[in-house]
Amino acid sequence: MIDADMRLIVAAAKLTFVATVRPDGSPNLSPKGSVRVYDDEHLAFMNIASPQTIANLTADPRIEMNSVDVLRRRGYRFTGTAAIHGRGTPVYQWLHTWLLDLNGPGYPAHEAVLVHVDQTQPITSPAYTFGGAEESALIAEWSAKYQVVHGEEEQV
Repeated sequence: MIDADMRLIVAAAKLTFVATVRPDGSPNLSPKGSVRVYDDEHLAFMNIASPQTIANLTADPRIEMNSVDVLRRRGYRFTGTAAIHGRGTPVYQWLHTWLLDLNGPGYPAHEAVLVHVDQTQPITSPAYTFGGAEESALIAEWSAKYQVVHGEEEQV
């Protein structure tokens, strides 16, 4: 079950890393900026430029996704199975509308991938476990580290 905290993390992560299995059994890791929570049991992302991910999922639908909020220094590992949905399907239409609203017309959208989440595991920074950090302090600290100054990232 994808709960409210998981929804918050997926939305805040902005980039989720997706692991699939290549035909030779080796891993394939690909960043996705279009991951959204579809419902209480599914995540979805758009195939914008991911032919290897789609080929891997066509052959083997097992998938793992890691969404981490870099400011909160925590996230979730989602393990499940993927199904590819083409144009005209409800999940494709839903995700495509969101993608075009975000990026404008003409943005590539080949297929939607709907992931049934079978298992979730939290991911937390050792700063919580060993450093006794509070989330608000980590957000402030990492917000400062990622601060943009005059259009360039601040060197840390």
